[in-house]
Amino acid sequence: MPFNEPEKLENIVVPMFAEDVEKRSVVIDDGVVETILDSSDQDDCAVLRVTGDVEVVWGTDYVRGSKFSLYELGYLSLYDLGWYLAGANLSDVAAMGALPIGLLSVIRYPKDMDDADFKSVLEGIRDGCASSGTRNIGGDIGSAERLILSATALGVVERGRALIRAGARPGQLVMVTGYTGLAGAAMKSGVSARPEVTQTEAFKAALQKWKRVEPRFEHARVLVQYAPHVGACLDTSDGLLGAISEVAMRSRVGVLVQENMVPVHPTVADLAKALDEEPLSLVFGDSVDFELLFTVDQHVADEIATALRDRGLDSFVIGCIREEPGLALARPDGTSSIVPGVAWHH
Repeated sequence: MPFNEPEKLENIVVPMFAEDVEKRSVVIDDGVVETILDSSDQDDCAVLRVTGDVEVVWGTDYVRGSKFSLYELGYLSLYDLGWYLAGANLSDVAAMGALPIGLLSVIRYPKDMDDADFKSVLEGIRDGCASSGTRNIGGDIGSAERLILSATALGVVERGRALIRAGARPGQLVMVTGYTGLAGAAMKSGVSARPEVTQTEAFKAALQKWKRVEPRFEHARVLVQYAPHVGACLDTSDGLLGAISEVAMRSRVGVLVQENMVPVHPTVADLAKALDEEPLSLVFGDSVDFELLFTVDQHVADEIATALRDRGLDSFVIGCIREEPGLALARPDGTSSIVPGVAWHH
């Protein structure tokens, strides 16, 4: 029989997190956040001590657990789902320009789920947190009709420097931290159930966007140093078109995207050809790539790009903000069209 909830805490949760015996501290500017109690202490809540002139940010996301299509098709493991939960939530904190403090996770599991599977989910959450330099500091576990996963990520940022979605200004450039469309290409490929697609190296490479979410904390911390010149910032968890649309709506501006400046990853191009899709439809579509889309004043764009490049980090200018409302794609021949792709809508 699987362990019950108290036994799971005692035999799985506590040993896993007791390995990190030192309480973690996050130092930012003149502020410090210390973890006083966490999951290894088995108390009702995590306890943080915050000192200094800083601001705390947090965000919550539920993910579909075992109802992920790629999990149901056998392409994702329970470990992958745990990592995804951590990464998706921490990405929201990264998009605010904050440093991660920790993650509170909720794992509701079916009664017949064995302890090895439960541990796999928890290990994925732990390792997803560790990859971003933070920890799972608490949360809740218990039974449910199926696997249900949710979490709350916590972060800290210098006072007045949090990056938001609603600050884009006409004349600013629109930039993105990396290639988009990989996760969407993996989803379409997996759902296609075509072996000539799903057995390719391109599919396996694209699938990593689902397996190992990498929140862009390093990029965001560079942007924070230029905070007065950064207008808007958010992650591309709803796809690139979704992010651009959100910036335009929140900031009451328009966005002109230059087609020849939009980066297309070779893997996306390969899968688009195999699926008979337009590459840009995948690049802009409902792809959970967790890159950052941000707007910056033109006179600092090169400086920011250089600062990122010096750290080995990508960035691409893809367009500009304009007063005229709406989204448009400028083509190399001088014509314009609507931006392709379909944004994710909850």
